[in-house]
Amino acid sequence: MNLSNRYPSLAGRPVLITGAGAGIGRAMALAFAGQGAAVGLIDRDAAGLERTAGMIDGTVVTRVADVTDIEALRGAIAAIRSELGPIRILINNAGSDTRHDFRTVTPDYWDDRMATNLRHLAFAAQAVTPDMEAAGGGVIINLGSTSWMQGAAGLIAYGTAKAAIGGFTQCLARDLGETGIRVMCIAPGRTVVERTTTDPAYVAGTIGRQAVKHLVEAEDIASLALFLCSDDARIFTGQTIIADGGHLMR
Repeated sequence: MNLSNRYPSLAGRPVLITGAGAGIGRAMALAFAGQGAAVGLIDRDAAGLERTAGMIDGTVVTRVADVTDIEALRGAIAAIRSELGPIRILINNAGSDTRHDFRTVTPDYWDDRMATNLRHLAFAAQAVTPDMEAAGGGVIINLGSTSWMQGAAGLIAYGTAKAAIGGFTQCLARDLGETGIRVMCIAPGRTVVERTTTDPAYVAGTIGRQAVKHLVEAEDIASLALFLCSDDARIFTGQTIIADGGHLMR
């Protein structure tokens, strides 16, 4: 899809995106770069990160890091900052929705899912907050999910982590609001990315449950993020915006 809206306030702003090697993270990277932003990208998949960077015509800096390793994440953020300058926008996107059976979940697996889908958001935000405060403002976007709202099967650890992101967003927005930092959560529903099946039954079933009769694409989520990060959205903070084509209405 073609993202046609222009947000002059995003031009030149350093944007940090985690999980940018594919999917929604890649769409975010391309969308912000298309607005003239300088993008810093983090992913543990070096090849995917390189592909994303190769699609960008503009300022881009990449660092390979596993976000579950907080020291590695902090190091990657510091390295990107040294090249792009103070970070003004953070997109906390990295995560994994691998399915699992609650009956066999171990403490180690549970902790790993929390580290993969929740813990790193706090420390990425902590790393960029001083720059945003010094600049008089900034935006943090956390990627949630509608999985827990639906009670999706086989995703209890993932759903629990994503549910917590809503609370994290609201509390952080209150803590940072006086400094001019806005914090938002985007909760996508089923979204088309590179690994999404094209099976006709899956497509028909997805559209059949939505109020809007076309699939949600990664670019739709990126388009929403552009608006929320722009100065046009200056009154938006502490909220979770559901982006699912009206799936939860059915």
